Amino acid sequence: MTKRKRYSAEFKAKVALEAIREELTTAELAKKYGIHPTMISGWKKTAIANMASAFGGATSAEPQVSERDIEKLHAKIGQLVVERDFLSEASSLILGAGGKRR
Repeated sequence: MTKRKRYSAEFKAKVALEAIREELTTAELAKKYGIHPTMISGWKKTAIANMASAFGGATSAEPQVSERDIEKLHAKIGQLVVERDFLSEASSLILGAGGKRR
């Protein structure tokens, strides 16, 4: 069984850019790079669809998290710590001193 070949983002961008320039046909590009013409067409469509995001201004790589979400997460962490401690004590009472401890 053969494994699928994975192409890097740089390679895809290079081929898609050549396809957008239309200096060579899709069939010629496929022969040049040894890939199927359908893949080139898909990469070209993806590149064109995502091109606007390059000019969208300052975008942060990290999603914005509100203070309210942080407070909710801290509350959940506290709740889980209390539950863990309770279950740890309960299991030691049930299993006794010879029970498994991590």
